[in-house]
Amino acid sequence: MLALQRVFRTIHTTLDAPQITTFALHAPKYVEVKFADGTVFNLSAEFLRVYSPAADAKIRSIGGEKVISGRRHVGIMSAEPVGNYGVRILFDDLHRTGIYSWDYFYHLGSNKFTLLRNYVKTLKKHGLSRDPPKRK
Repeated sequence: MLALQRVFRTIHTTLDAPQITTFALHAPKYVEVKFADGTVFNLSAEFLRVYSPAADAKIRSIGGEKVISGRRHVGIMSAEPVGNYGVRILFDDLHRTGIYSWDYFYHLGSNKFTLLRNYVKTLKKHGLSRDPPKRK
């Protein structure tokens, strides 16, 4: 039942996303996204990197769960428009294949705290960290 509620919430949020009015890159730390309904979201580079919509987001699969760790200090190098529906973000770990639609930004912003909490819980569950591995 909980999974069904999550799916419904995701679909509902995406379908009802208002039109974007402003996208501002504050490299390397975050992006600011404003929507026609007055909502404003500041989304950190780490958050956007972890929730990249790309299929090849350098994800580690642990017990069937997809986990990206060690991205606390990742930065955004640039963002380039993709048509009228979103942007491609280039991160300083050279990840650049995810296209973030305006609807996806709205979904991320609307669910930011829940998504971050779940991310940290998943890392802890698998003994991983937001910090990059120490160099030898």
